[in-house]
Amino acid sequence: MENIMGHRLSKIYTRTGDSGETGLGTGERVAKDHPRIEAIGDIDELNCQLGVLLCKGLPGELRQTLATVQHRLFDIGAGLSMPGARSLSCQAVRELEALLDKLNATLPPLKEFILPGGSPAAACCHVARAVCRRSERRLVTLSRQETIDPAVLQYINRLSDLLFVMARVLAHQAGGEEVQWHNPSRQGPETAGR
Repeated sequence: MENIMGHRLSKIYTRTGDSGETGLGTGERVAKDHPRIEAIGDIDELNCQLGVLLCKGLPGELRQTLATVQHRLFDIGAGLSMPGARSLSCQAVRELEALLDKLNATLPPLKEFILPGGSPAAACCHVARAVCRRSERRLVTLSRQETIDPAVLQYINRLSDLLFVMARVLAHQAGGEEVQWHNPSRQGPETAGR
């Protein structure tokens, strides 16, 4: 495998995509805006956002978790490039759920929606969460046209929840304030418009 990858990556440009198509792992050529390629691209963008987040000096457990998630996202991308392939186990989903429950138990309950922010790391985590949600939407679109590994949809759904909770944890650890959303339409007439 190393020799194959080393040979494949020795030349970065190939000119094979100049016509607006790209190759899947099966050798099939598809349009670069095919729903499968859109999904792969969003998973890649999510992985890049996690890389930015990991540069923010996170605590050990969160750092280790996100490093593992980056590997799983590569697994997902590889699986998506091979239509019909399974890329994740249900155990990967259960591991995210366990950490999600553990981290959420340390936080005060939410009574309102919160605005993204709280600290630089928390804000980066919120950006990753938003990209994760978009990745999930792309996967749902693809799943309406083609069969994809159901564990992938579950994993990305849990990951967006985990990133939300991680953002809250990071904000609290940095002493940042969680700013609650104030919806003017839910205020009484005496406070609306202030």
